[in-house]
Amino acid sequence: MTGIGGTRIFVAGHNGMVGAALVRCLRAQPETLLLTADRASLDLTRQDQVEAFFRDQRVDQIYLAAAKVGGIRANDRYPADFLYDNLMIATNVIHAAHRAGVERLLFLGSSCIYPRLADQPMREEALLTGALEPTNEAYALAKIAGLSLCETYHRQFGRDYRAVMPTNLYGPQDNFDPESGHVIPALITRLHAAARQKAAAVTIWGDGTALREFLHVDDLAAACLHVMALEAETYRRHVAPRRSFLNVGSGAECSIRALAETIAGIAGFNGGLVFDAAQPSGAPRKLLDTSRLSALGWQPRIALPDGLRQTYDWYAAGHYS
Repeated sequence: MTGIGGTRIFVAGHNGMVGAALVRCLRAQPETLLLTADRASLDLTRQDQVEAFFRDQRVDQIYLAAAKVGGIRANDRYPADFLYDNLMIATNVIHAAHRAGVERLLFLGSSCIYPRLADQPMREEALLTGALEPTNEAYALAKIAGLSLCETYHRQFGRDYRAVMPTNLYGPQDNFDPESGHVIPALITRLHAAARQKAAAVTIWGDGTALREFLHVDDLAAACLHVMALEAETYRRHVAPRRSFLNVGSGAECSIRALAETIAGIAGFNGGLVFDAAQPSGAPRKLLDTSRLSALGWQPRIALPDGLRQTYDWYAAGHYS
C-alpha cells in the first residue's frame, strides 16, 4: 500500500490491465500520490474490509477499475461468479466511498451493458432499451448496477461519482489465457504458440463475421484522467439525462476474421484459420458512439495495428506469467 499526504488517489484494481495503465498515467501527474492495495490486504468483495480501508485512509479520488473479467467462454461458464464478484466490488467501494466523504469517483463499466441489438453506433441513451447479449448478461447486469449506484448517489447525496463505458480493451497485462481471456489476448496466445509449433490450423469460435471496436488500454487511461479533470458542471452538462456516463472508444471496427488474420501475420503464423460457426460469436456488432466525449476534447491516439504489434511484442518478450 502506497501514498502519504497530498492529493491521494486510490486505484482499485491496480494489478489488472486497466488499473496498471491508470497507475502509469497517474504517476506522470504532479502532486499525485497513489493508494493501492492488492487482494491479500484488501478483498473488495468483503464489505468489512472495504469499510475498514476507507475508515483508515484519507482518499480524495477513486478510480474503480477492479473487476472480474473474461471472454465469452468464461462468462458463459461462470455467470454466478461474474455477477456476484462484480456486484460486491461496485456496491462495497461506492458505498464506502460515500460514507467516507469521498467526493469524486470514476467507475469503469463495459460496452456489454447495451442491448444485444442496439442501434449502431450505440449512444448512451440506448441503455436498458432492449435485451442483453446472453453470453455476458451476468457481467453486464453487475456493471449496470455499478453505473446506477454512481447516478443515484449523485442524485440523492450530491456525490460527484462519474462513469465511463469503454469498448473492447486490449494491451499489456491483459489476461492471455486462451480459455478465459478476451478475444485479442486469447488469439495472441494461441497464434503465437501455433506459429512456434508450425501448426497446420487454428480453430476460432464463431463464424468470424462479428464486428468489434477495440481500444488500447493506454488510450482508455488517458480518457479516464481527462474525464476526471473536468469541472463537475461541464461533465454533467455533457452526459445524457439520467445516464451519468460517457462512452469511450476508438471509432473504428473490424471483423473477428480480420482481427485474427492481422494477429496471425504479426505472430508469423502461416497455417489456416478455421472458424467454428457452431460456437457462439456474441453480439453481431458493437460500436460505440463517442460524440459526447469527443465534444469534451478527447481523441484516441493508438491505431489498432500499432497497438496489436505493441501488445504482441510485450507478450512475446515473456512479460506475461
